[in-house]
Amino acid sequence: MRATAFKIRNLDSPEERSKYTITVVGCGRMGLPTACLFADAGFNVICLDLNQQIVNQINSGISPFLEPGLEKLIKKNIKDGRLVATSDVKQAIPKSDIIVIVVNTPINEKKRPDYSNLESACRDIGLNLRSETLIILESTVGPGVTEGLVKETLELTSGLKAGRDFGLAYSPIRATAGRVLHDIVNYPRILAAIDEQSLAAARAVLKTIIKGDIVEVSNIKTAEATKLFENIYRDVNLALANEFAKFCEKAGIDYIEAQAAANTQPYCHLLKPGIISGHIPKDPYLLIYEAEMLGVKLQLPIIARRVNDETVKRAFWLIKDAFRAMEKTLKRSKIAVLGISYKPNVKEIKGSLIIDLIKLLQSKGINVRVFDPFYSFEELRSMDLPAEKNLTKTLEGSDCLVIAVGHDRFKRLSLKKIGILMRKPSAIVDLAHVVDPYRAERGGFIYRGFGRGVWSK
Repeated sequence: MRATAFKIRNLDSPEERSKYTITVVGCGRMGLPTACLFADAGFNVICLDLNQQIVNQINSGISPFLEPGLEKLIKKNIKDGRLVATSDVKQAIPKSDIIVIVVNTPINEKKRPDYSNLESACRDIGLNLRSETLIILESTVGPGVTEGLVKETLELTSGLKAGRDFGLAYSPIRATAGRVLHDIVNYPRILAAIDEQSLAAARAVLKTIIKGDIVEVSNIKTAEATKLFENIYRDVNLALANEFAKFCEKAGIDYIEAQAAANTQPYCHLLKPGIISGHIPKDPYLLIYEAEMLGVKLQLPIIARRVNDETVKRAFWLIKDAFRAMEKTLKRSKIAVLGISYKPNVKEIKGSLIIDLIKLLQSKGINVRVFDPFYSFEELRSMDLPAEKNLTKTLEGSDCLVIAVGHDRFKRLSLKKIGILMRKPSAIVDLAHVVDPYRAERGGFIYRGFGRGVWSK
């Protein structure tokens, strides 16, 4: 007899959890760790992803991406028979007592939300959905999308009614690449649902993997907005840091010094300036769009996006300024770019604006060479990036070194060795704040960095 997930209350023991099958739809950087945590908690878990390569890797005990602790969990739960991957929707969904949706929600070229992946996933789920299933959406979406597009698509394709025939809850993931497992388990989790029965069932399921608090809010729109507010708060504060940094560059002030001094005031929390990549540039537009539909213009998020989108051009301006100081021309020069990931110590270029910077440099007739310790030479070349086989080759004969991402390895660079390899005079443009400007100048380099106005004179 099938367990009734919609009416779950007690999941305190692995024995109780083993009665339920969870299907996680979308096994990317957030979905796959979620699936592994549920499997490790004792559930039978199906990883459903349309990418057959990802499915094959999971079933072989291999993580499709680098995430600390993830591959160990995959191997363990595959071996124990609690985890399996498939691309067959018709096989997975009818077996499911609980469905967790973690598909990506990108924006299009016009900065409008693109929910086509989510809609397609909901259509496939609905066509194969059985009654008394609990569905939890964990993707980041605009306010109203869960009870609009998601609920309506599920009901239309299944012929079932949310709240009567199946449960529906919303609980956005709060996690960052490089520490996803830790964040999912330990961060407080926002939760809302269409009714009390769905809420109680979703709470019981989530508490099996989450040690942090479950923060229940009164309705799904509030939960959807909460996730976007968090990310936009950070985007606006990063824009403020980038604006202050722009001023400091012209005024001859070291922003990093001023930031540290200002942050000694308990209510001041200035961030470091830089190129903003990853999901942060995308999420504000999900809210901006919904606001526009209501006739509301969100001025600060729009301005913040404009400011932060300009950082690639500002990085190029710093590079040009360094070349002026060296009395060299940019055209036919050689620039070494270190780091392509969207954030430090993570192997992921999705959403990385460093790629835009590399293309901009190439468009100016500059000989660009790229190195990232998280990627092999072959991987970089397969992405059509101008890579050398090692760091030494990348630096050899360069006029300028651009440190684009603050990987820990770059913090241990020997300026003396770099100086020997590069063509004199040489420059360091530090976009990640990993090199001490005083050491760089003592080493004979021209130094430039976001907000480091003292060294731009």
